[in-house]
Amino acid sequence: MTTDDDLVRAKERDVRSFVLRAGRMTRGQERAWDRLWPEYGLSLSLGVLDQEAVFGRRAPLNLEIGFGMGQSLAEMAEHSPDQDFVGVEVHKPGCGALLMEIEKRGLTNLRIYRADVIDVLETAIPDSALDRVLIYFPDPWPKKKHHKRRIVQPAFMDMLRTRIRPGGIVHIATDWEPYAEHILEVMNQAPGYENLASDGGTVPKPEDRPLTKFEKRGEERGHKVSDVLFRRIT
Repeated sequence: MTTDDDLVRAKERDVRSFVLRAGRMTRGQERAWDRLWPEYGLSLSLGVLDQEAVFGRRAPLNLEIGFGMGQSLAEMAEHSPDQDFVGVEVHKPGCGALLMEIEKRGLTNLRIYRADVIDVLETAIPDSALDRVLIYFPDPWPKKKHHKRRIVQPAFMDMLRTRIRPGGIVHIATDWEPYAEHILEVMNQAPGYENLASDGGTVPKPEDRPLTKFEKRGEERGHKVSDVLFRRIT
């Protein structure tokens, strides 16, 4: 039987939307994984996500792509108990850390895929199912030869659009100004999206996006953080 771990390992040979980082799980993360993954982990082998079966209700559904160590995602879920959240991350330590946050905060409205987001979108997310997609501080791949690895690309954003309901939102944040320029170039030309900034640029930081440790470090180094909001219109 093929497991999600098998699929992630296979992607090490054929990476599409991520590059695996080295890193071991702490004991706490390992214990959280062993105890909590059966309850809060989602498997691609189950096929299409049944929100009512998973969360016991129908509520606005948010997807965060690449949640890192998960603290900001847990904070958003805690502050919005009337919404449901699904996080996608390939790095097992990050998943373990988020499971610890879920338990500490007593969250019931958050679930996790450990998988490539492309596989999640293709296998598990129905058309027009998502109310909001969050892509916070993705790897900017600053070297020109690596730009093709950036997740914000025309083909990916076109596929993502089909999974967002009409009127739904894509929120992208980055602290790398050249990447912000790239994001705006891609998104302002992407069919079916509307920039919520009247001037076609960035927006002030939305209140519902937590200030992450990563962002705080960037601000201390003088990095400008750019928030981009687009709405699906067709």
